[in-house]
Amino acid sequence: MLDDLEEGTTDALTAQAGFYIDDPAGLPDDPTHLLRRYRELEERYRGLIDRLPAVIYIDGVGEADAMVDVGPGVLQLFGLTREEWISTSEGWREIVHPDDLDRIVEASDRSVATGEPFHEQYRALHRDGREVWVREDAVLVGDDRGQPRFWLGLMVDVSDSVRTERRLEEAEAKYGTLVEQIPAIVYVDLADDEMTTSYVSPQIHELLGISPQEYLDNPDLWAKHLHPEDRDDAIGTYFRGRDAGGPFTNEYRLIARDGRVVWFRDSAVVIHDQHGTPTHIQGVMLDITGSKEAEEQIAFLAYHDKLTGLPNRVLFDESLDLSLARARRHKLGVAVISVDVDNFKLVNDSLGHEAGNELIVQLADRLREATRETDLVARPGGDEFLMLLADLDRATPLPGGDGATLVAESVAGRVQTALRHPFEVAGTELYVTASLGISLFPNHGDDAETLLKQADAAMFRSKQSHPGGYLLHGGGGVDPMRKLALSTRLRKAVENQSWMLHYQPLIDLSTSSMVGVEALIRWPEPGGGLVPPGEFIPLAEEMGLIEAIGDWVVEELSRQDTAWRTEGVSLGISFNLSPRQLWQPDVVDKIMSRIESVGMDPTRLTVEITESTAMTDPDRTQHILQDMHERGLRLAIDDFGTGYSSLARLKHMPVDVLKIDRSFIRDVDTDRDAASMVSAMIALAQNLGMSALAEGIETEGERRFLVDRGCPLGQGYHFSGPVPAGEILALHRRASLTVIEDSA
Repeated sequence: MLDDLEEGTTDALTAQAGFYIDDPAGLPDDPTHLLRRYRELEERYRGLIDRLPAVIYIDGVGEADAMVDVGPGVLQLFGLTREEWISTSEGWREIVHPDDLDRIVEASDRSVATGEPFHEQYRALHRDGREVWVREDAVLVGDDRGQPRFWLGLMVDVSDSVRTERRLEEAEAKYGTLVEQIPAIVYVDLADDEMTTSYVSPQIHELLGISPQEYLDNPDLWAKHLHPEDRDDAIGTYFRGRDAGGPFTNEYRLIARDGRVVWFRDSAVVIHDQHGTPTHIQGVMLDITGSKEAEEQIAFLAYHDKLTGLPNRVLFDESLDLSLARARRHKLGVAVISVDVDNFKLVNDSLGHEAGNELIVQLADRLREATRETDLVARPGGDEFLMLLADLDRATPLPGGDGATLVAESVAGRVQTALRHPFEVAGTELYVTASLGISLFPNHGDDAETLLKQADAAMFRSKQSHPGGYLLHGGGGVDPMRKLALSTRLRKAVENQSWMLHYQPLIDLSTSSMVGVEALIRWPEPGGGLVPPGEFIPLAEEMGLIEAIGDWVVEELSRQDTAWRTEGVSLGISFNLSPRQLWQPDVVDKIMSRIESVGMDPTRLTVEITESTAMTDPDRTQHILQDMHERGLRLAIDDFGTGYSSLARLKHMPVDVLKIDRSFIRDVDTDRDAASMVSAMIALAQNLGMSALAEGIETEGERRFLVDRGCPLGQGYHFSGPVPAGEILALHRRASLTVIEDSA
């Protein structure tokens, strides 16, 4: 083969191959020597070329120039022998697929014209008819005048790679479309502690208003958008699932950028490497907001009246049973009020059923507005309503009843007042009255069934004797003269600020030292006695006087704090806020302005609200408490254990002190059930980052039990009852001396 090469060609190949003649001066005189050296070169590299997993060729440039040489792999690549390939000058055109031929010819011509290397991938036709994908790379070899004479090229079978790429592209297109079209967010996270996301599908923008790139750039974005009530559980489930290594599912809420709350069911699997180490977490977040809302609606309708949205008879009965159980344990009162609209049938008959429904809805709104925040209004059906007044203080004796009686009668009076204004129904102005009957636990019955019967009986008697009024079971109704007299005295007391504060010491149980006091309002009577708060506070709330009383309390305790500091005593002071006071729009500003005016440190003032107040409207309460906390005030939950606490909400409230109700502390050192409950409450306070304070400590045994369980604070008659401000200094000095003597 090499014998046929022309002299100029051998020069070019010599230069291309990097072969240099030992004696260049002998080249013109001894061409035989040059050919011999090329044969040696051929023998040296032929074995290597023939064994390469590719086809190497030397091809002449131009249509008239024949193939010079080709590797034996051409047989496997195209089904052609080396001789068949070389014998045809344009054989390569016959094997190129017709659809690719023009492109390859154009690329070849362009390389010849520019001298640039040839790099192309195309389809070829094997002799047996198969389609073969070929990757071809070639360079031009020029003669001594720089004219291209030969191609030196390499052809590789890339059919498997092409087929694999196509399968990958098809799979990516198929599954990519699936992933990006399903109504869910698909994600891939790295199994690291930062929850880094490496992929998230574009649905995240539609569902949450967050772009995929933004989500990828900020690993904290998922946690930041979790609903506060779900955040800890969702993050904990994620990491527990990752560490367990198996599939895991969780349901939680995310808050979209526009404020919408979206429920997701997140199903994920953990991907491991060959060593079993978690590397990725692949998951699908399915939007289940619709089904959750349907579930909530079903659950709501199971316990609520569809027309008014009020609790139905089922929920009322359950709430009444729970209220009675608490009342028996804590010696509290419960009131049941039965309400029946007078002459409702006349409205239905004259204006129609739809007008009747419209009136019922408006009546429900009036009843909700007339009752206290903690009261329950229910509609068992028709034109009947029920009211539940729970956790009433029975400590105040009154003619014909107690403090619970006064609260129930006050609510009944507010209902009557609320119904005095006309209703607008079906374009007609209507005046509507309702008859009410009241029964009280334990005065009129010890169980729910009896109380409901007694309230209904009182309501029927009221309807018969004086429609539009109310009757207490077994009585002729409220004594208007008694209530008028008390109301008159109360209004004068507010005008004259005829109040005084007593203070009960708050004790460090481990040292018995006084660390603070609780301020308690008292109303002196002209004869020298005191009107207990349980008697006048509910009436003050009904009359709208409670805000003025609360303002006086803060002003007075601020003044007293200044006086004590003058004596060198600095004590923390706590006081109670009623729901009506708490929800004043400017309550925080009022408190802060008064204590700042006397230079009182807000961190020494603790605002107490009852557990039932905190949970009546928790979202609203949390906002107010957060404002107080940010401005330095300390916060306490009073009477813990007597209401309906939601621990999920409680843990998000900025509360510093959890006051355990006195009913749990009594005989805690000897009552096994009480001991278990109090121990759990102390542990709960510690876990929530709060300080537990036990109320009503009366014995040394109770104090020792609380100290052993880690309760830091307490109050009660074992140390001191509420006393006038003048006695606090003496108690503080006595407690300080006791601490010094004990330490000595």
